[in-house]
Amino acid sequence: MPIHFSAKEWVVNFGEIFLWELMGTAALTLLGCGVVANVVLKKTLGSGGGWLLINIGWGFAVFVGASIANPTGAHLNPAVTFGLLAADKLAWGDVPAYLCGEMAGAFLGAVLCWAAYKLQFDTHDEPANTRGIFSTGPTVPNYAWNLVTEIIGTFVLVFWILLSPGASIGAQGEPPGFGNAALGYAAVAFVVIVIGNSLGGPTGYAINPARDLGPRIAYAILPIKGKGSADWNYSWVPVVGPLVGGILAGLISQILPATS
Repeated sequence: MPIHFSAKEWVVNFGEIFLWELMGTAALTLLGCGVVANVVLKKTLGSGGGWLLINIGWGFAVFVGASIANPTGAHLNPAVTFGLLAADKLAWGDVPAYLCGEMAGAFLGAVLCWAAYKLQFDTHDEPANTRGIFSTGPTVPNYAWNLVTEIIGTFVLVFWILLSPGASIGAQGEPPGFGNAALGYAAVAFVVIVIGNSLGGPTGYAINPARDLGPRIAYAILPIKGKGSADWNYSWVPVVGPLVGGILAGLISQILPATS
């Protein structure tokens, strides 16, 4: 019999799921977008820090966000939410609360990132190149192949979460987590870092629809002087690709033989 990750077992209502996911996802995007801002913007101490610094920053941003959102299982990502749903480990009734919290949190975190770096945004000499601080884009535009890249990267993340030793109901009805017994949520940081290093080059590895769409919306409305386009033509790829990858991971995890 499959284990159901229903939030009803450890939170009282929609509002609690929404609040924890909002705070966790806001921390994720604040720190993740923040490390990109630190590398891209000129008048920062991390300017020019490079791709590896960005990947490490994003990896541990996930660790911080997941640790905060532990009471709800730390989805932080609609691809994880739908992956758990496809794996029959989440109740349909809980999905709206997770999605709303993830999207609102991603938007909020991006706005806080801008506030933290406002002076650097104001004095940056190439403001048209700042969209990448907030959202992803392909190095070689080809929507079909860009979609494949995002599907593969997200599949790796969600499949690992579903099969990791921590992906089970906690003791006495506590929320599920992921990771391993020794590292806990820190383990996912290493997974995100390796996905970025190995698969992130073509598209910037959104692997999370909320993480890309929420900050993209924030970028479109924030008062960043001289900013470039939000690139809405591409914006569907880092939404659809991760959702497909997450759902595929959930479905495939269902047909694997059970392990003791």
